[in-house]
Amino acid sequence: MNDFLLWLGLDGWRPALAALVMPPVPFIVLVLIGARLMFRRRLLAWFLILVASLGLWFSATPIGAYGLAQWLLPPTRALSPSEVGDLKKAPRAAIVVLGGGMRRLAPEYGVSDLKPHAVDRLRYGLWLARETSLPVAFSGGIGHGGRVGDPTEAEIAARVAERDFGRPLRWQENESRDTRENAIKSVALLRAQGIDHIVIVTHGYHMARSLRNFERAVAAGGGKMTLTPAPMGIPTRPTPEAHDFLPSREGFFDARLVLHEWLGRLIGA
Repeated sequence: MNDFLLWLGLDGWRPALAALVMPPVPFIVLVLIGARLMFRRRLLAWFLILVASLGLWFSATPIGAYGLAQWLLPPTRALSPSEVGDLKKAPRAAIVVLGGGMRRLAPEYGVSDLKPHAVDRLRYGLWLARETSLPVAFSGGIGHGGRVGDPTEAEIAARVAERDFGRPLRWQENESRDTRENAIKSVALLRAQGIDHIVIVTHGYHMARSLRNFERAVAAGGGKMTLTPAPMGIPTRPTPEAHDFLPSREGFFDARLVLHEWLGRLIGA
């Protein structure tokens, strides 16, 4: 499906297409269909409106987001202390932090900045580098919605890494626009540097799709390369409380992330 979108020249429209198939749009459509059927097929109309209302409610709750993640995404786990220790002995290895979004301007700093998800990934990648002494690459360009002349996400990450964390990046991959290109361009960059073991750092919900793309990139380039997933930001099983069943900004955001990843896996992105 992803190749089909590329063939149609719709690759740059993927953010807009994704927005149309994720909440709240499908539920709003159900409400409108139900309203249209109200005077002809009242039972079906009320059923659609009820389903849409419940969907809108639970897709904006923390418990709904967690349930979706467990249902739609493969399980993942963080690296254990022993696995982190083993990476210290890995020859010709490097950590690759995948981009998570940027802001063209952060007024408080007067310059461009990383979005919170990207900062979280970078922080874990730099922590892992400190624990293992491995060099770090950051992968991220200007994205599908970026404008020519904007700073790339990797350039911003390099500034943040050195200014805020005191640890410079070894490499910047600043041409990729999505996860597929993260993998293709990072593998090519590091293979040329003699790296044959990549430790992939991204959020847990994003890891399965990322790993699949890196495996494809390695296979397409020929030769062998070891891939180690190092997911972070993995949600723990909640102890349900009353507020977990109430709509919240965090719940809505998390549910959209889960559905975005599921759609990405579905179309092969």
